[in-house]
Amino acid sequence: MSSFEKPQTVSVSDLTFGGDMKILLPPLDLIPKEFQESRTDWNKLITTWFFQGLSSFDCKPKPGIDRKQAMGHVKAILGSWEPRHEHKEAACAWLLSKWFEEPIYTAKG
Repeated sequence: MSSFEKPQTVSVSDLTFGGDMKILLPPLDLIPKEFQESRTDWNKLITTWFFQGLSSFDCKPKPGIDRKQAMGHVKAILGSWEPRHEHKEAACAWLLSKWFEEPIYTAKG
């Protein structure tokens, strides 16, 4: 099992400053091309979340996935200054697709 099959627990500091990207951020060579090329509905969700914010996130976690832990893991990546934006988007989209059933959300505004 890869270290990205399940989300990692993050601290309040990780949520504020981004956390350890060596642990939280999958390397690009693990992320399927369709996520790197922004071609999935999960990429659209991440782009909306990053640029507009979400007023709802109604995605159902897959069996064995802790919703709060998964959301914290993704939030820590999105809040990090370390990786390039394209890498963060691809990684977060891919991780959400692994941990949740389908992208159901509403943008703010």
